[in-house]
Amino acid sequence: MSSGTASNATRLLYAGFFSIFASGVGFSIRAGILGDWASEYGFTKTELGDITGGGLTGFGVVILLGSLVVDRIGYGRVMFAAFFMHVLSAVMTLMTDQVFNWAGGGDAGRNAVFWNLYVSMFLFAVANGMCEVVVNPMTAALFPHRKTHYLNVLHAGWPGGLIAGGLASYFMKEGTLFGWEPLGKVHWMVQMSLFLVPVLVYGAMMLGQRFPTSEASEAGVSYKRMLAEFASLVLLTLLLCHALVGYVELGTDSWIANITGAIMDDPKKGLLLFVYTSGLMFALRFVAGPLEHRLTPLGLLCVSGVLGCIGLLLLGTVTTILMCVVAATIYAVGKTFLWPTMLAVASERFPRGGAIVIGAMGGAGMLSAGLLGGPGIGFKQDYFATQELKKEDNRATYERYAKDKESHFLGFSVRGLDGSKVGLLELSEKERKARKAADEAEAAGDLKLAQKKREDAAGQADEIRRTLERDKDGKLKAWWEENKRYAESDAGPIEKARLDGGQAALRMTAVVPATMAVLYLLLILYFMSQGGYKPVKIDETTPG
Repeated sequence: MSSGTASNATRLLYAGFFSIFASGVGFSIRAGILGDWASEYGFTKTELGDITGGGLTGFGVVILLGSLVVDRIGYGRVMFAAFFMHVLSAVMTLMTDQVFNWAGGGDAGRNAVFWNLYVSMFLFAVANGMCEVVVNPMTAALFPHRKTHYLNVLHAGWPGGLIAGGLASYFMKEGTLFGWEPLGKVHWMVQMSLFLVPVLVYGAMMLGQRFPTSEASEAGVSYKRMLAEFASLVLLTLLLCHALVGYVELGTDSWIANITGAIMDDPKKGLLLFVYTSGLMFALRFVAGPLEHRLTPLGLLCVSGVLGCIGLLLLGTVTTILMCVVAATIYAVGKTFLWPTMLAVASERFPRGGAIVIGAMGGAGMLSAGLLGGPGIGFKQDYFATQELKKEDNRATYERYAKDKESHFLGFSVRGLDGSKVGLLELSEKERKARKAADEAEAAGDLKLAQKKREDAAGQADEIRRTLERDKDGKLKAWWEENKRYAESDAGPIEKARLDGGQAALRMTAVVPATMAVLYLLLILYFMSQGGYKPVKIDETTPG
């Protein structure tokens, strides 16, 4: 490594930190606005999973392809392209309403919005992938003797972004702090564009900097020799493990705030819990080094898999706020070290693979999350929710709220709940409860509280009106006029079905970290038979 690059190692590390921070901000805010997308455009959980999955799929494709050529193109050029893609994604997001209107509203408008959101999330993911193509091998090259520690520090940017995005989403969705409402409700398009702030930060920090190349390129390892690393069964096992990491971490995190909000009967509490667990991850990633020395990297991964499994199983069964927090804490600790430590293990054991090996790991994780995790968990929620509603007592409710068309995943199909219809039901129920609370407060002589509750009810009524005004073809309005008389009796079964669907999806997902723990244990036993796990140095292998 050149001395010029070594002198700016810390600056480049934290520029990389902010590029991953930007990814976390966008991911976190997107998780908090899924309900807005569902209610405004009628998307099912499966369709929302397809949109979020597209955002992760692009990430994976770019990492796989970019890692093959990044050393030849140059890290600086790739980061400039990432900056451009981030900005383009924000522009497309801000044009969503125009796209809906240009398409004429109605079903055509919803389809146009679906693809606009899908493509904008895909471009966002492409930009994130370009950043990862650079910052992971760059950090491994800058800090070759403490890879696990510094890759965890680098990837602390992810939960850091989740915290910032989660707090922004909370305070922009009528969140309060000790009774103070600092922002009120801000449109989801503005929220989603906030990731541009850390994008500008990493762009400024990397401007004019000199970048290293990967360890393998620095040592003059041939391209053919880099690819030959994939003949190792150990590396293939690590790739499989990282695909499972992507599914359980990113796939689940696309939905976790939504599901925990349902468990605690308050979407804002779900967001705050997501912020808390992200804060826990952020702090713990800075102490990965000492933990690695005590447990070894594979031991740390094995323990993480066990904790992840326990946390998801608990989240799939808890019914109280306290137990939800406990379960989410266990799950958060379990997932904290998985992604960066997996990259460190691959880099330590296969240094001759350079950026290609690290890129393949990241690509496997992101493709799994995008193609299987996000869509699969969304599909499972639709499936289990509809199974609950299809029971004899609630079949009529299901038929009223089911989507006209089926959603599909890996050859399976389900007619999930229409997000617009459910959104109207939720607004109607909030209005009813607010009016009831106002009457009770007035009867008790608390006129101030009664006035506030009546204002809340009026706000929900206005939101129902605005929702129906966006319905250009009148189908949703006609449906509501016909079915709103059932709203009070439908609210309970719909709420229970959605909660049951989310928790059942988490219980099924717990199989994934359990499988990971078994695979890590097998790798530990393998390395014990070889004299123990230890990093490999390029000069200890046959020259490439």
